[in-house]
Amino acid sequence: MKAVILEEHGSTDSLLVKDIPDPICSKDQIIVKIKACSINHLDIFVRKGMPNHPIHLPIIPGGDGAGEVIEVGNNVSKDLLGKKVLIDPNIKLESGRIGIIGEDANGVLCEKIALSPSRIIELDDTVDLYKAACLPIAYGAAWRMLNTRGKIQAGEQVLILGASGGVGNAAIQIAKLNNCFIIAATSSKDNESKLYELGADIVINYTEEPDFHKIVRSITGDGVDIAINFTGGDSWVRSLKCMKPNGRILTCGATAGFNPKTDIRYIWRKELKIIGSNSWTREDIVSLVAELKNGTINPIIHEIIPFNDISKAHKIIESRNFFGKLVISI
Repeated sequence: MKAVILEEHGSTDSLLVKDIPDPICSKDQIIVKIKACSINHLDIFVRKGMPNHPIHLPIIPGGDGAGEVIEVGNNVSKDLLGKKVLIDPNIKLESGRIGIIGEDANGVLCEKIALSPSRIIELDDTVDLYKAACLPIAYGAAWRMLNTRGKIQAGEQVLILGASGGVGNAAIQIAKLNNCFIIAATSSKDNESKLYELGADIVINYTEEPDFHKIVRSITGDGVDIAINFTGGDSWVRSLKCMKPNGRILTCGATAGFNPKTDIRYIWRKELKIIGSNSWTREDIVSLVAELKNGTINPIIHEIIPFNDISKAHKIIESRNFFGKLVISI
């Protein structure tokens, strides 16, 4: 079968499409033929290498995948054969901590993968595999961040930074489900109308308005209840300035830099809560699949890219010139 292999960290040229042996199905496993894989900023970190998180190379990257069960082991129900499935990327490592396929073990950028049946979520025929493949990492992280950790409430004012990407798109839709007032921030003029269509009440272009905190305060009066900042970098302090007293800043990543300058005066003066959120649960993904089926969550796909052109997807994400998710067709 063909697979994307990362043998060394580096540029997009490090992503090699190679022929490797088909996976062997043990008696307790299934084989899933991958049809779609969505790309996340996590894949960029894996390709380049991450400080204090060694990636054991070579590795097949890719965490988000959906496809069809084509083989089952002797101890697995034959009823799974032919089922459309979504893969839950979370795995338990030997150390006991939770890891992610594509980062801590071989992932889904391949034609076939052997898995435990416990790692799949069955889909019915009405579910689009390309949209389903967008859910686990980006939408799962957003679902946990807003609902479980942030305890978002109807009527709250929510600022979403990085709103044009996968997590940002998901956060807008989840906040909309919770009947919140949504201020979406983007760096792209082209994406402003798309954010309104997705459900934002106000859109701020922080390329044109670098002091976006002044705009937020002019709209809200005393600031927002919740700011969602998974970008980090130079947006961090400005996020603090956007908050009303007792507000909550939610974070699940740092796509623009994990060691930002900060100003802790805003934290104690306004008695802010900074709430971290990591990963997702299987139940989160099941809930998202139900919302997808109902049409209340609709992943926006920027482009579907052929398997052999994986480097193109990475380049688009690094350019930040996209809206929604990049999906690989396998």
